Amino acid sequence: MLDALTVAVSVAALALAAWCGLAAFRDQPTKDWHFIGMAVVTLLALVQLVIGVVQLARGDKADEGATIFIAYLVGAFAAVPAAGFLSLAERTRWGSATVAAGAVVLAVLEVRLHDIWGG
Repeated sequence: MLDALTVAVSVAALALAAWCGLAAFRDQPTKDWHFIGMAVVTLLALVQLVIGVVQLARGDKADEGATIFIAYLVGAFAAVPAAGFLSLAERTRWGSATVAAGAVVLAVLEVRLHDIWGG
């Protein structure tokens, strides 16, 4: 895995978590700008998913196994979009809090992905 990409996804996820957490603190629902931020973070996670699968296909191996690695990659890719869809159903401050929580989950999954790969 690319360490720089893992760090970039983690930093972007934590920035999104802080931004949406601030919106929740201010009693604001998710707005269009938050969804643009979610799209950027999701795009980074998609790039990581593609690179991880390509590396496995080329013969590189994750220390803890390919199955668990792919499962974590898919989970990392799905964390922020799932929280974003939930925030659409809850158009209050709790929608913003849900996105913030989903972004923190993504950052934690990134740490775990780094460990699974052998970093």
